[in-house]
Amino acid sequence: MNTPYEQLGDEGVRALVDRFYEVMGTRPDAAVIRAMHEDDLAVMSDKLATFLIGWMGGPQRYNERFGRVVIPAAHQRFDIGPAERDAWLACMQDAVDESALSPDMRARVMDSFGKMAEMCRTRD
Repeated sequence: MNTPYEQLGDEGVRALVDRFYEVMGTRPDAAVIRAMHEDDLAVMSDKLATFLIGWMGGPQRYNERFGRVVIPAAHQRFDIGPAERDAWLACMQDAVDESALSPDMRARVMDSFGKMAEMCRTRD
């Protein structure tokens, strides 16, 4: 299997996103980034899963449903420094570690998430 999507499929990506937000709600180091979200995560979870499905090599449905997204611009209104970036990555690492991705794919995905998270930083 060549892509993360081929290993996970729609359901696996959605499970990854659900777990990511569960972890975010329990990690003390993630309290600040959790507070950047609405109390009800249903809409955000759906948007992130839809984005990640395409980003991971699956169907490109995000633009059809939500319009074009530029990741750094979408996060510009948030106060995101190294601590917030690292907390986001820690939550995603926990979720990825529990996913059905192969160990090699986990490392590849986390490397890409690291680059994406760095692009979202709005301050030093």
